[in-house]
Amino acid sequence: MISTAGSSGVVNQKSYHKTKGPPLYFIMMRLNIKVVLLLCLCIVIFTTLSLWSRCGDSIKDWPRRPPYYTSDKGSEQGIEEIDCIINGDHTIGCHKEGDEVYIPFSFIHKYFEIYGKLATTDGIERFEWAHSVGKIYHPKGKYDPRGVFMHFENFNVEARDRVKCVSAISGVPISTQWESQGYHYPTQIAQFGLAHYSKNLTEPEPRRKVIEDADKDLAKWIVPHGSNVFRYYDNTLATHVLNFSTLDAFSTGVKLKMDHVLDFVMSVNILLYANSSLTIVLQNREKKDYYNMHYIASDLLVTTQDENVYHGIGLSETWSRITRDLIIDLQKGLNYLDKDKSKHRLPRSKFKIVEIILRGRGAIDNFTLSSSEHIGQFYDAAEWFVANQDESGGWPIPVKRKLAAGFQDLDPGWYSAMGQGHAVSVLARAYHHSGGDQRYLHAAVNALKPFKVPSWQGGVLATFLNKYHWYEEYPTKPASFVLNGFIYSLLGLYDLLTIAPAEYGKEADVLFHKGMESLKHMLMLYDMGSTTAYDLRHFTLGIAPNLARWDYHVTHINQLLLLSTIYNEPLFQQTAERWIGYMSGKRAAHN
Repeated sequence: MISTAGSSGVVNQKSYHKTKGPPLYFIMMRLNIKVVLLLCLCIVIFTTLSLWSRCGDSIKDWPRRPPYYTSDKGSEQGIEEIDCIINGDHTIGCHKEGDEVYIPFSFIHKYFEIYGKLATTDGIERFEWAHSVGKIYHPKGKYDPRGVFMHFENFNVEARDRVKCVSAISGVPISTQWESQGYHYPTQIAQFGLAHYSKNLTEPEPRRKVIEDADKDLAKWIVPHGSNVFRYYDNTLATHVLNFSTLDAFSTGVKLKMDHVLDFVMSVNILLYANSSLTIVLQNREKKDYYNMHYIASDLLVTTQDENVYHGIGLSETWSRITRDLIIDLQKGLNYLDKDKSKHRLPRSKFKIVEIILRGRGAIDNFTLSSSEHIGQFYDAAEWFVANQDESGGWPIPVKRKLAAGFQDLDPGWYSAMGQGHAVSVLARAYHHSGGDQRYLHAAVNALKPFKVPSWQGGVLATFLNKYHWYEEYPTKPASFVLNGFIYSLLGLYDLLTIAPAEYGKEADVLFHKGMESLKHMLMLYDMGSTTAYDLRHFTLGIAPNLARWDYHVTHINQLLLLSTIYNEPLFQQTAERWIGYMSGKRAAHN
């Protein structure tokens, strides 16, 4: 047995001889050999790390490439840093490896408008390169004006940054595209309506929970002292409603405790008198923050104070039906005083409704929470177009628009063929879906008037080479001939001529076929050999072409693919396929 004496580590010799173990000398020899081996191992590891560190510095920006390059002759050549002079204008840092020069993708991305990202698939990291990130939608059949509008079921118009809010008075978006205070922009309102109409056809039936209908579903309201609630039959709505009145103090209110998740689209028939409100209290389930969504008797659009967001429903003191996406309303409220809109992307899964509060005097009926109310929001758009059409059949745009140097500015009150066409697409579908409501049909037919008035006289009609009729998205002087807006206007005309009774669709039929003839003869003017032109300013102003961004290029393709299903013209399909090739780097042949 070997034992130790104290902390000195001296072996007890008496014990050693009793056990007949190896001499202490041999033990020391073995320990020295181990120390030597350990030191050798440390030297090897240190040397390896030093070499790796030196080599790694030269390839740190190229993590997946080997530290050397083997040429055809078999010699190994290291990677060098080298300056790349770009067209004699500026210099960037590159890497040289043998005869190859590697240029940073961050430069290529900006210089050539190429897209790329690192992605991991099946545990393997790769770099994905694309000339365009736009999505092509190949039609599954002939376009049906009673069905989805193009691919608009993928649109979420109200969530766009350039939408200030969805008005609780009109139920449609308020745009800040060209004016920060906000205004009604017909094109955006129509896209809002068409998106919800299309979603209604492509999404499952919504989940719905009736909270209070004053008849079968009666909520258990908490009524404080001095307040009262009663249900009665209202002759205006021809149904029972819930009436409420409370003290004036803000701290009081008729309350309903909730614990409701996922479904945040509120629809309710509501009547509010002055200084009255409906409040929905939302809680972030992770952060435990509370937000008060106040729908008040006011004409304001949206404002925010701390955790309180206010949306005005008007001062009319009459019944109205409002449909509100509570998460969108909260997001727009938080965006109101914060320019960094990316901070307020609000996942629905993180919220719940914890309370409903009624204050002041008023009444509600058919209070419902659902996963969506697409058809209701579609009709909000359709009703806006019926209520706001002027005597000339149009929806004037109330802000100034400067398209580009060389074009005369568009003063407030101008019409857009794209806005008119989109509106007709909404109204034609509303006429169909409603079972023939004549208000929608008459508004759609009246909307054709600006198509027959020259742009220089306040309409949207331009003429190319004194021969081809063109419907202007921006009726500038000289004409701009914007391609995507023109095609959208053609779709509106086609929707009406298809859905309307024959006697109402004749005019739309004539306008549509004149426009299609123009498109057939002018389309190639937009082909730039590697992308498309947004408009024809290179022709009308004699300046450089206005090349379309990739998202507009993709829009051109999707429009042509759709038109090829309804108009017997092979040029549209052939051109669309060539333009698709441009998106993957193909170019027209050169001499």
